[in-house]
Amino acid sequence: MQLLVIQRILGLLLMIFSSSLLPPVFIGIYYADGAVEPFVEAFALTLAFGLLLYLPVYKQKKELRLRDGFLVVVLFWSVLGIVGGLPFYLSGIYDISATDAIFESISGLTTTGATVISGIDHLPHALLFYRQELQWLGGMGIIVLAVAVLPMLGIGGMQLFRAETPGPMKDSKLTPRITETAKALWYIYLGLTISCGLAYWLAGMSLFDAVSHAFSTVAIGGFSTHDASIGYFDSTAIQLIAVVFMLLSGVNFAIHFIAIRRRSMGPYRRDAEFRTYISVLIVVSIITIGYLQLTKTFSSTTESIVEGLFQVVSIGTTTGFTTAEYYTWPGFLPILLLYVSFIGGCSGSTGGGIKVIRILLLVKQGVRELKRLIHPNAQIVVKIGQKLLPEDVIQAVWGFVAAYFVIFAVMTLLLMATGLDQETAFSAVAACLNNLGPGLGDVGQNYASISDPAKWILALAMLLGRLEIFTLLVLFTPGFWRK
Repeated sequence: MQLLVIQRILGLLLMIFSSSLLPPVFIGIYYADGAVEPFVEAFALTLAFGLLLYLPVYKQKKELRLRDGFLVVVLFWSVLGIVGGLPFYLSGIYDISATDAIFESISGLTTTGATVISGIDHLPHALLFYRQELQWLGGMGIIVLAVAVLPMLGIGGMQLFRAETPGPMKDSKLTPRITETAKALWYIYLGLTISCGLAYWLAGMSLFDAVSHAFSTVAIGGFSTHDASIGYFDSTAIQLIAVVFMLLSGVNFAIHFIAIRRRSMGPYRRDAEFRTYISVLIVVSIITIGYLQLTKTFSSTTESIVEGLFQVVSIGTTTGFTTAEYYTWPGFLPILLLYVSFIGGCSGSTGGGIKVIRILLLVKQGVRELKRLIHPNAQIVVKIGQKLLPEDVIQAVWGFVAAYFVIFAVMTLLLMATGLDQETAFSAVAACLNNLGPGLGDVGQNYASISDPAKWILALAMLLGRLEIFTLLVLFTPGFWRK
């Protein structure tokens, strides 16, 4: 383990992140409604901390190994979660505690969207913008951004990129050089953000709200500048724009890249994961709209269609925007929607959840096992599209899902031990581990009412979900630390 090299990189990344604390300063000065000083102080502290880590080891320039990459990623997200909470804590809004400030920061960076703040409409514009900015940076992964920058500083990036994007398709590169890959991803991400912001603005949002919501929409984040979320605008056009960009952001960005490069829709049609992703959302939307109409939850068919579609896409992609209190909807709908968040977005997207590709692999593996019961000697392979999948990939998916549900069960029990009821505990873990945000019961509106120990458990769940479990868990294996 090259600890001095890791320290140098962590210092560099913190110094890079400190620059993200400057835009809220200018926003605060422009609107003149406070919260400028906390950002100046947080910038100075973060930059100083980064320099403190970097300067003693600035000559340590060695290529990272894969294990080093895992440690950098986990340390960076953990440290950044704490440092990112500084502006909230220093602002003193609503007498926010250190726990709440860190929870809000981790929720933003992991694009979970679970908030402990009520009265969002009355926050200073600088803090409102910062919450959205955190999600935008976390959505694509600030590490991937750093991968495009660090080679200029003499640091290779492939190890960081692989650690940041674990999963069945993690080792595929869009371009021969990892730096170009990171840039390609960011160009697509930036293009979607600009397009989304313009669409919101043309649909009637103010420029500030349009930019802010574009950040959280494309990041699949869910933070809003209003307590009522997207429902504040009471606009069908805005809801449908959000649906389009949530859907696009939940797709593997590699597919977007290939489709743009080839100027063809073919890559979408041929991708089995994309077809499954769209099919699941369509089926659940039909069920939801039908049941809303049957129970006359809304006064018109049009309202049932728009509200049902919006909430299915928002929760299914793990964005977490709301236009209605879906947790009060009749019958099985709240649980159905929560279950859809377990599937989440596609691999290589900004979405959370288990990921569509893993669910698809599990279904195909289940079908194979059924066939083996009938034909025990048959050689039956598992394919995704026309691609034959190696057994080690299938085993890795089984291992991921097993770890996921063990962690889910343990965290649910721990939350219940803090005094939460079963519905609240179950939905809170689901919402945080899937990086969704809004839950059921006491966490339907926000997470302000739960205890500090419960918030720390859920903050860990958010990190586990964002880093797809294994990136964090591998640090707790004895073999990881052996020379």
